Amino acid sequence: MVYPHIQYQGPAYPDHLRDATPARPRELDSRVSDGIHVSLLWHPADGQVSVAVQDSKTGEAFELPVGKGERLRDVFLHPYAYAAGRRTAVTQSGPAADVAIGVRAAV
Repeated sequence: MVYPHIQYQGPAYPDHLRDATPARPRELDSRVSDGIHVSLLWHPADGQVSVAVQDSKTGEAFELPVGKGERLRDVFLHPYAYAAGRRTAVTQSGPAADVAIGVRAAV
């Protein structure tokens, strides 16, 4: 059936509306062990990948961007080892000032 008085104006939800909302990270993989939740995140806005770590026992959390030349799966499986090598690049939060990326400072 043809409706000559109706003109097509384009899609009901144009692409520019999708671009106006910030893209949230997508969880590609996750694992939990002894209260430590590790998530592999992809950020579609810039194409970067990061590993987020949350310790439910201490309340500590940090996010570690995966750098060029680093093996994605290794960073996901061993985030504390990678975080120890570059403490300044890690976004970190936690309740105690003497906690540095999951390892207590020597007293």
